[in-house]
Amino acid sequence: MAESTTRRLPRGRHGLSREQVETDQRIRMLLAMAEATADKGFVGTSVADVLKRAGVSRETFYQHFSDKQDCFLAAFDAAGELLVAGLAPSLAESGSPLERFEHAFGAYLDQLSSQPAFARMFLVEVYAAGAEALERRLALQQRIVAALADLLEVTDEADRFTCELLVAGVGALVTGPLVRGDMAALRSLRAPVAAFVRRSF
Repeated sequence: MAESTTRRLPRGRHGLSREQVETDQRIRMLLAMAEATADKGFVGTSVADVLKRAGVSRETFYQHFSDKQDCFLAAFDAAGELLVAGLAPSLAESGSPLERFEHAFGAYLDQLSSQPAFARMFLVEVYAAGAEALERRLALQQRIVAALADLLEVTDEADRFTCELLVAGVGALVTGPLVRGDMAALRSLRAPVAAFVRRSF
């Protein structure tokens, strides 16, 4: 991603309130952080990289975030909410638990392939961003485990542990294609993972 995909506000009068401008700036900085870390890694990304991609001043950055890690954590949280929101419609569908799992897993793969910078953030770069980032990743993973257990109507600890293994295993499986930028390979995981879940449950 050599060029940022963030959208800048027009110069001069634009009719937006101060709150709207600040919200727009914050979103652009979160996207810029995701893009920059996807390109350069967390360690190699500087605040200046984020400023350049987002088209904001250093003063604006520090009005929103205390430092680079604070911005990364906010972007990570946004990525997690984006993922959960993207899964919600599939989780609410009718059908058997296994049918709903297959739909939800397909939606998960679609989310990863359509938002690769955010996906890389919570699957790869989070490990370089410190202990607090890892705690947030673990919390997000537990939310996904809980949603999966509900979806598959799990009632005992053994099956819940299987859900934990599944979530951890899928995280490892999708990371390789994501890092290589091979979205076809990423989406091709849908059938074998669905087959594994059918055998397991």
